[in-house]
Amino acid sequence: MALFVLGDTHLSFGVPNKPMDIFEGWENYQALLEENWRRTIAPEDTIVLAGDLSWGMTLQEAKADFAFLDALPGTKIILKGNHDYWWNSMKKMTDFFTENGFSTLHILHNNCYAYEGYGICGTRGWVNIPPEAGMPGEPIQGDAKVLAREQQRLKVSLQAAASQGLKPIAFLHYPPIFWNSRNELMLSVLHEFGVEHCYYGHLHGRSHARAMKGWEDGICYHLISGDYLQFMPEKIL
Repeated sequence: MALFVLGDTHLSFGVPNKPMDIFEGWENYQALLEENWRRTIAPEDTIVLAGDLSWGMTLQEAKADFAFLDALPGTKIILKGNHDYWWNSMKKMTDFFTENGFSTLHILHNNCYAYEGYGICGTRGWVNIPPEAGMPGEPIQGDAKVLAREQQRLKVSLQAAASQGLKPIAFLHYPPIFWNSRNELMLSVLHEFGVEHCYYGHLHGRSHARAMKGWEDGICYHLISGDYLQFMPEKIL
């Protein structure tokens, strides 16, 4: 058994008008992803998919992408990205997966999954904004309101791991640190629960060079966007 991670698959089997292979570094990416995946991941393995799975706007439009992922080896734990417009309530997504026989897809949302003494935790995250925007007494609107909600979801996920005595690993879609910008609200939760490793995606192309990679204040950050990893799932454990 092994644990892997990959972000930003941006599949478009159900919406062919959203081709990613028009961008540099994405040529033939869906075939490359399948080839790398089948060569690397065994049926008994687990992989976390850190957001931006499908360009489908609804669950039905994303169905072909779910079918593609479900047919690949391993158990998949999925979290929301900023382009996952198909994302819905936990019940609607779970019911849809069950109705269509997608038995290997599991949703990371206000929960955690145990893996050999570790807790797989996470949420989408949000853009980095000044921390004072969410201070008590200040109006929370727009991005600040979304960020406050994402901060709470991360906390709930990490609390679920702590209650089971699991060592937490955090998976986000948005980077908590990017270039000279820090998401202090998300970082405060990572530090509160003693997270040592944080995996995130979202960044593409030239932004890879400005991504936080490595140790910073007791946390090791890992960029796992699909194009950054050249669509090769990264082994964690």
